[in-house]
Amino acid sequence: MTRLLIIGGSDAGISAGLRARELDSGVTPLLIVADRYPNYSICGIPYHISGEVPDWRNLAHRSHEDLQAAGLRLMLDTRATAIDPHNRQVTVTGADGESRRLDYGSLVIGTGAEPVRPPITGLDRLGPRDGVHVLHTIGDTHALTATLARQPRQALIVGAGYIGLEMAEALHARGLQVTVVEQLQQVLPTVDADLATLVADELHRHDVTVHTGTTVTAVDRTEQGRLTVTGASTDGAPFEATVDLVLVVVGVRPDTALARAAGLALGVRDAIAVDRQMRTSVDGIWAAGDCVHTFHRVLDTDAYLPLGSTAHKQGTVAGENALGGHRVFAGSTGTQVVKVFDLVAARTGLRDADAAAAGFTPVSHRTAANDHKAYYPDARPITITVTGDTATGRLLGAQLVGHRDSAVAKRVDIYATALHHRMSVDAVVDLDLSYTPPLGSPYDAVQIAAHEWSLRHRPSTS
Repeated sequence: MTRLLIIGGSDAGISAGLRARELDSGVTPLLIVADRYPNYSICGIPYHISGEVPDWRNLAHRSHEDLQAAGLRLMLDTRATAIDPHNRQVTVTGADGESRRLDYGSLVIGTGAEPVRPPITGLDRLGPRDGVHVLHTIGDTHALTATLARQPRQALIVGAGYIGLEMAEALHARGLQVTVVEQLQQVLPTVDADLATLVADELHRHDVTVHTGTTVTAVDRTEQGRLTVTGASTDGAPFEATVDLVLVVVGVRPDTALARAAGLALGVRDAIAVDRQMRTSVDGIWAAGDCVHTFHRVLDTDAYLPLGSTAHKQGTVAGENALGGHRVFAGSTGTQVVKVFDLVAARTGLRDADAAAAGFTPVSHRTAANDHKAYYPDARPITITVTGDTATGRLLGAQLVGHRDSAVAKRVDIYATALHHRMSVDAVVDLDLSYTPPLGSPYDAVQIAAHEWSLRHRPSTS
């Protein structure tokens, strides 16, 4: 019997196996990996496509050999097809089509997420050979690079979320004319519309065509071998474009078919329901990563937040507890960041609508503050929206957009840390942050924005 069996070879699964080995070198976790690419950074794919990471092998957090040296056993090109919790067995099928049953003492499920395929006519019959792609795995990456080798001239991306925008930049770097089509009324729907406008302006500045409020309904091949994409805007105006490459990246959903069939309870958005020790509803089974729901520290309840950083942490918790530990997942604040050409957009915590739905009395205030002292050359503004609770003064969230050299990613981390510790907006102003004129101000930009919120919205009792 395998003492610890892990389904999945990405962030959560690998983290679970490595944590188990750290705690007990006598344990040899066995990982079932559906493809031949364990422990690869899916988040790094756009930077391989752009050419900034020329060798796709460099996207591996650790090589197969490194994982073996760390004490993990991996069954590659092997898919778990059934879980029998009563007998503690997992049925797997290898690349040769042969099935076998594996016994386990403890099981960790890290099946991740799968890309959403929207109801676009033609998407079910056209694929990479036609120039129509999704992008979620290293296999998808190889298929896309094969299409790029045919030197397409024009590309259309369906979806203006994080991956869609990163891929717009990547394909632009490869010399393609890029069009982005988004069903919602703004790019980057995870930030407020006024901040998303700054991102759209950056795309336009680099000659990326953007169509928001537009739904793609069909894709078809022309007689000349190109692709015709059709749809309509929200006001009924028809949309049509003829391109050489179509990339559909409209989000992901948890991959939970295996867990559902095994009788595990599902939670938010049909992700696997887990507690903060990453235990599922079935004894002896833990789960982590993009296939599970996540405890949200601001909402104080569960949410679906498929993030690589979260998957690593949850996997560590699951790996420890699968060996009998009692580690608790601290929770997430939904911190995210994306680079779009020379601009960086970041967010953490809640926006107004989510905060109001959760029972807070939120208000947001937008401020522009320089990234360092104005008298030092090249000071640039960071646009910051702070969301706080007017009843208590508690910080609820923050959104930032600024130049790529303005440390936006690290500045959002200050707000994320404050959210983690349930601080007030006022308390952010009091933080002892570093200062030197080339890099900041006596009150950092994050504190200036917090102070501006407090001036207008501080509760009278605080």
